Amino acid sequence: MLKTTFIGLDVHAKTVTAAALNADTGEIDQATMPADNPTVISWIKAHGDDTAVTYEAGPTGYGLARDLTDQGITCTVAAPSKLLRAPGDRVKTDQRDALGLARMLSLGEITAVRVPPIGQEGLRDVSRARQRAVLDLTHARQRINAMILRHALRYPKDTKWTQVHHDWLARQRLEPAASQQALSAELETETLLMAHVRRLDATIADLVAEAEETPIIDALMCFRGISITTGFGLAVEIGDWTRFTGATIGSYLGLTPSEHSSGQSRSQGAITKAGNTYARKLLIEAAWSHARPYSRPGARLLRQFDKVDAATRVRAIEGNQRLHRVWANFDARKKRRVKANTAVARELAGWCWSVAAPLQMNVTGPEGQEAQMG
Repeated sequence: MLKTTFIGLDVHAKTVTAAALNADTGEIDQATMPADNPTVISWIKAHGDDTAVTYEAGPTGYGLARDLTDQGITCTVAAPSKLLRAPGDRVKTDQRDALGLARMLSLGEITAVRVPPIGQEGLRDVSRARQRAVLDLTHARQRINAMILRHALRYPKDTKWTQVHHDWLARQRLEPAASQQALSAELETETLLMAHVRRLDATIADLVAEAEETPIIDALMCFRGISITTGFGLAVEIGDWTRFTGATIGSYLGLTPSEHSSGQSRSQGAITKAGNTYARKLLIEAAWSHARPYSRPGARLLRQFDKVDAATRVRAIEGNQRLHRVWANFDARKKRRVKANTAVARELAGWCWSVAAPLQMNVTGPEGQEAQMG
């Protein structure tokens, strides 16, 4: 059914500013109300059944979108980075933002973001909690390294943060006594954070055993550099792999070059860094593993291959071989390693898609996979 009333919502923690635009008469109705979903839904329903609603994705989450959909109201969550804004528009208010959203919706100029199922959003929360815990642990270890260096102490081995390294740190005695107390506090923090990360790792392992995404995670782990936490993160962050193709998933992850071209000139710059930041970070970290020589699968990969079908197994072996060749070519051309790794990460995203998308579409066998990859 064609919609005649388009409603834009500017959603904040305490208030929601709404603007309804009637496409037939041009009539505009605006209101500000408490950020209470039943109140907002009641105001929207007062404008009839032929309504379409949009609001920007933001910190308030997707609860309003889910409630609107449950009530049979068409709701689009807009991607903020894709909204059209006039360069000369220097006045920003909630009322103007809501009306602008309504007008863009009526013109079909809203780029929607995917609203994940509530269960998948919970899995995302766990994955991102681990990311933050690992970052906190990294910062704690950096502080300890800096303190030890300031006191002219040198750990005699190259490999750090092993049990041997922890024992060495525990034996150090700094002067004055206050410095020793600070070191003890930092070591205690590092120990607690390390235990916290391990608990989250165990939680993720338990969730993977029961999650709907388990087949996809198993397939992703067939690529070098993708552990259970990385595969879990990619699966729940990207969610619906069938939205993309092997060529477009790199754009979604912000791994494609930016460009500023005009006339006969063409200029490309750094990657766009658009889309999902966490998924991009996971792929870039995984891509470093492909710099190492690869001749045959190791013990971990062989165990992982037993969990997937033959088509996925063949695809993963081809991908691992190809990605190392790409790395070797970049090294031979003396490309900067950071740039080379980003290019490998972009290609790794395509390989991950090639095994994940067919699984989501219930396509099995080499013929089905080739059809999807084509």
